[in-house]
Amino acid sequence: MDFLEFLKMVAEDIVRAAQDATPLLLQGLQLTIWVSVCAIIIGIVIGLLTCLLRLSRFSVLRGLASAYIWVIRGTPMIVQAFFIHFGLSQLIKVFVPGFNFTALESSIITASLNAGAYLAEIFRGGISAVPRGQMEAARSLGLGYGKTMRKVILPQAVKIAIPSMVNQFIITIKDTSILSVIGLADMTNKTKAYVGATYNNFGGWFYVGFFYLALISVLMIISKKVEAKFSYDRKN
Repeated sequence: MDFLEFLKMVAEDIVRAAQDATPLLLQGLQLTIWVSVCAIIIGIVIGLLTCLLRLSRFSVLRGLASAYIWVIRGTPMIVQAFFIHFGLSQLIKVFVPGFNFTALESSIITASLNAGAYLAEIFRGGISAVPRGQMEAARSLGLGYGKTMRKVILPQAVKIAIPSMVNQFIITIKDTSILSVIGLADMTNKTKAYVGATYNNFGGWFYVGFFYLALISVLMIISKKVEAKFSYDRKN
């Protein structure tokens, strides 16, 4: 086989994958986006609560928050997914016979806990970036610690953290591909099914890689625009 024939074969595999696998990938894309959006929304709540616990005056609460972040950031996401889908389900089944997490439920829980740990650190960084004088000025005006955090510090910290939050959303979208191991019917899982049926390994995996690259590239452009806007707002 000469080089031109090789290129023709490669091109035919990619075109065949694009024609046959696109409907499957669009189905998987919907689930990928759904899991990612749910994970970021829930992760924001978890991240904010964890961040506030880490800043608590009580050492027990700080310890719990730090342990959660340590465990999530120190273990692979695939292990977390297996633990929640199989291990935690088995444990709950002792008390609730017949209980099982669906692949979607386990995926959302795993992705949310994972995003929450990283978002907690992002929010902590945002709070640290707010000048200390803001807290002192608010307290001198008679505002309590809780109200100062809620009305003065957190709004500024969240605004500072928004570009990093967008980046975390991009990371979460890519990480959903890992969750195909527990049966989530995302783009990666759909590609496995397509490749298994057609044996078009090169075309199938090349095409899904291009699909992810196009999606992430669009989000990266949005991320840069968001980052530029908020950087400009902070300077002004």
